[in-house]
This record gives sequence, structure tokens and C-alpha cells, in this order.
Amino acid sequence: MRQIIALGGGGFSMEPENPLLDRYIMDQAGKTEPKICFVPTASGDSDQCISNFYDFFNEQNCVPSHLSLFKPPAKDLEAFVLEKDIVYVGGGNTKNLLVLWKEWGLDIILRKAWEQGIVLAGISAGSLCWFEDGVTDSYGDQLEPIRSLGFLKGSNCPHYDGEAQRRPTYQKLIASGTIQSGVAADDGAAIHYIGQEIHRIVSSRPNAKAYRVSFDGQVLEEELPTEFLGSK
Repeated sequence: MRQIIALGGGGFSMEPENPLLDRYIMDQAGKTEPKICFVPTASGDSDQCISNFYDFFNEQNCVPSHLSLFKPPAKDLEAFVLEKDIVYVGGGNTKNLLVLWKEWGLDIILRKAWEQGIVLAGISAGSLCWFEDGVTDSYGDQLEPIRSLGFLKGSNCPHYDGEAQRRPTYQKLIASGTIQSGVAADDGAAIHYIGQEIHRIVSSRPNAKAYRVSFDGQVLEEELPTEFLGSK
């Protein structure tokens, strides 16, 4: 079963006191103690991001590890990745992530992992990377379109409510045909795909939502049913 969980924002790196999304991700592996590997490429393997990952996941019922392309954990990256249950990609610069992954062949390895049933998850750049295209701040202080890996069809916009220019820029790029129609997620919302279909949308914040955004003479924004994982 091919699974991808795309977080608009949230998780251990944005709300470490709120474990709802990260525990949801762990549950999808179907293991008592899943092996979860953090890939911090987009942050330049930030020591702080890696530390935050271990601070959270060392307290969970799982076996955490991380994959650095600056200090590789093994010569055989494919074997290292394919023995994991979950691969969790952090946020940062999507362009640099894509360049480095392709140079190391990690894009091919991760597609194989996905096809073998390893859960792929990620926040921000770690969400955008799985789609065909989307909107990114990788190029500087302006939001720009970017082509991504294309595991999932369509475009993606994380931080839909978290950054003032995300929503209008995403809609403008879709309206102009620069990027495809797609899905957007607020901070605290996660879109769970099985294959190419949305299986479920969950949130760690009561008001966090996800949306389908398209263009048919005008921009169409459809709010998608979202389940808050906290107390009702």
C-alpha cells in the first residue's frame, strides 16, 4: 500500500508540544515500534532540526534514525532506507532538496520505498516534494513555482494559512496555468494519500483545514473534510 502523508505545517518541528500529527504518522506503519527515519536535507542537515527530531521521537514507541547526505549513515543508502517503516522529510529549501536527492539517487530510492509500502511523510518542503509542482520560497524572498518529484499528481501548497502570500500566490499560479490544480494545507493539517487518492485529512489544530484548488474561468477553492485528532 503506497502511502504519503503531506503536512502543511505542524509536527515536532513546529509544535513539539502537540504530538497528534506525528503519532498519526507512526500509526500508519502498523508496527508496535516502527523504524522512522528523518531526512533533513532541506534544512542543510540542521543540527537543531535533527536534535528536535530525536528529542520528540526518543520519547515515542519507535526506533528513530536520520539520513544525512553530508555525513551519510551508510555507503548503501538504498539498503539503509528500505529497512525503515517510515521516512519523514523535514522542511527548508525544496530546490536544494531536489538537487541533492537527484545527485545521490535518493529520489529513485524513495520511489522504490513508496512502492514497497514504506510510509513517506513530510512537512513544508517535505510535503511539496512528493507532488508534480507547487509554490516555494526556495529562490529568495518571493514565492515561485517549482517542479517536484511527481509521485503524486497535481500541485501542492503548504502553510496555506500560515504565511500571508501563500494563498494568493498559489491561486494566481494556478489561474495563470503556471502550475496545475492541486491541494493546499494549513499549518496543522495533513493530507494522507493511499496511492493517488486522498484517504483522509487530519489536523492537530481545531481550525486547520485542507483545500482543493483549481481554475475554471475563476479560481475554485473547495474546503475538504478534515478530522481534528484532538478532543472534541
